[in-house]
Amino acid sequence: MRAWFRGFAVLAAVWSLVGAATAQTAPREPARPFVFTGIPDQDESRLVERFGRVAAYLEGKLGVPVRYIPVKNYPAAVTAFTNGQVQLAWFGGFTGVQARKAVPGSQAIAQGAEDAAFKTYFIANAATGLARAADFPKVIAGKTFTFGSRASTSGRLMPEHFIRQAFPGKTPEEVFARVGFSGDHSRTIQLVQSGAFEVGAVDYTVWDLDTKAGKVDPKTVSVIWESPAYPDYQWTVRGDLDAVYGTGFTERLKAALVGITDPAILEPFGRSKFIPVTSEAYVPLIEVGRSTGLLD
Repeated sequence: MRAWFRGFAVLAAVWSLVGAATAQTAPREPARPFVFTGIPDQDESRLVERFGRVAAYLEGKLGVPVRYIPVKNYPAAVTAFTNGQVQLAWFGGFTGVQARKAVPGSQAIAQGAEDAAFKTYFIANAATGLARAADFPKVIAGKTFTFGSRASTSGRLMPEHFIRQAFPGKTPEEVFARVGFSGDHSRTIQLVQSGAFEVGAVDYTVWDLDTKAGKVDPKTVSVIWESPAYPDYQWTVRGDLDAVYGTGFTERLKAALVGITDPAILEPFGRSKFIPVTSEAYVPLIEVGRSTGLLD
C-alpha cells in the first residue's frame, strides 16, 4: 500500500511539472489591438505619415498593439467610432460633437494648443480681384464658392455660420452663384487655385502646411478674410476603454497624447503640442450646429 502511494505521489509530481512547463510554453492570448482613426481633412499621403507616427508612439507608451485605420470621409469616421470599430478618433469640432452625441459616455480628452482658438480662412482666386480685408467680405456674394467636407467645422459649419450672419435670412445657395463641397481642405485650395471656384473656406493650419510644402501659388490664390476664433479639433475616446484595457487606461492615453513632444509627430498636424480638454469646450459648436440646421 505504501509503495503504491509513493508511486502515485511521484506520478502526480511528474504531471505537475509537465503542466507547469506546458503553461510556460503555451502561447499567451494576444492583447486586443487599440484601434483609432482620424477625419480625412487633407491629402492621403500626409494622413498616413501623420497617423502612422502616432500609432508607433502610442504603442510604445501604452504597451498594447496600436493600429490606425483610414476612412473615406468625415461621416465614415463618426460611423467607425459609433459602431466600436475604433476606440479613439481625431475629430474636427463638429464631427466630435456628432460622435459623442451618438456614443454616450465618450469624451474629448485632448486638443491641439491651436484648437482652443481655431480659424477659417476665406481664400480667393486672383482673377476675382479680391484683396484681404478685416471685415467679412460681403463682395463675395454672387461668386462661386466651395466649402470643404459637408461635416467639416472649419470648412463648412463655421463658414456657413459667418455667411448667414453677414447675409441674414439667406442660405449660402442664395448668396452665391454656385456652391460646392470639395471633400477636404487641400482639395479646396486646389479648386480655388485652379479657378474651378472663385472663393472657398479652408482650415488655416492646412493652408499653412500646404503653403510650406510649396503647393500654394501666392500669385494665383490668397487669403481674403480670417474668421473669429472658435474651438475645433480634438481626440475623442469611447467610454468603455478602462473596461476593455484595464483601469486607468484612459488617463494613460490622455497623458501619452499630451506628452507628445516630437516635432516629427506634431508638425504633420500643424500643432505645437496637445493639451487637455473636456467635451464642455465644444458646447458653442452644438449651438451653431442647431442654428444652422446641421445638428438636430
